[in-house]
Amino acid sequence: MTLKFKLIIVFCLALLCSTPWILSPYYMTLLLPAVAYSIILLGFNLLFGYTGLLSFGHAMYVALGAYTVAILTSRVGIKSMELNILGAALVCFLISIPIGLLCVRYVRIFFGMLTLAFGMLFHSILFKFYDLTGGDSGIKVIRPNLFGVDLSQMDKTNFLIGPFFYYSIGLMVILAIVMWRIVHSPLGLHLQSIRDNPRKAEYLGVKVHRFRLIAFVISAVYGGIGGALLVVPVGLADPELAYWTQSGNIVFMTIFGGFNNFFGPIIGAFAFIGLKDQIVSQTQYWRLVLGLVLILLVVFLPGGIMGLFKTKKTAARSQEIS
Repeated sequence: MTLKFKLIIVFCLALLCSTPWILSPYYMTLLLPAVAYSIILLGFNLLFGYTGLLSFGHAMYVALGAYTVAILTSRVGIKSMELNILGAALVCFLISIPIGLLCVRYVRIFFGMLTLAFGMLFHSILFKFYDLTGGDSGIKVIRPNLFGVDLSQMDKTNFLIGPFFYYSIGLMVILAIVMWRIVHSPLGLHLQSIRDNPRKAEYLGVKVHRFRLIAFVISAVYGGIGGALLVVPVGLADPELAYWTQSGNIVFMTIFGGFNNFFGPIIGAFAFIGLKDQIVSQTQYWRLVLGLVLILLVVFLPGGIMGLFKTKKTAARSQEIS
């Protein structure tokens, strides 16, 4: 990573941190799910962009993280956000292992359909086991403490756009650094070799299924942590978090930002949330418009938003050479 690129990242983080003084509370509430989805997509792109496995049931782990926080805060009485996040990560870790052991044996559409099946099965469980999950009513999320500080008396809006917003950004930065180290480590190189040519990687001694499982579990843990942050502003964990359309949104955001670039999914999360808000405010047929956007994106900009910048950079270099 060059010095210029590091300065751009620092500038973007500084701009993001200054948004409470720039944007209205309404737009600040849109940034909160964008930050949570950024964490979710960092993990999802390890599985999709770096390992080559497209999951259609990733919302399952988002919902697992959300329900873990809801149960811990409202039923167990644990209000520490740090413990809630650890609990969400642990639950996703334990549940993703047996599911991953089965799913990673398959690739392409078979992997996608298996993950979709598990996601819809979990969605049905959330509806049917009313005593545990609250059914279609969901489970209320009690406002958690941050670093042991009780902020329950603070106004909700001030809490969300103040302490919780910076808490979410700090967690996103930490997890992004961890993910950067993962994808640039020998583990990341193994995953990319599996993505590009799994047979050749296996011939060279790479344990393909094992490394796919590792990527699957890490992506699930990131999904759970993102889900834990996602439900705090809403105050409710409901079954719709596990519905297949939520997994579709995750895929959309990743493609929108550009899955070939490390920062693409983060850009995609913020761009998708902003675009969806503008379209919903203009028309009731917003799903149709988003579908058209996805079609145009795949046809004319397969590299996503970050692919556009890469194209411009490549074109500039070509002009310099000529």
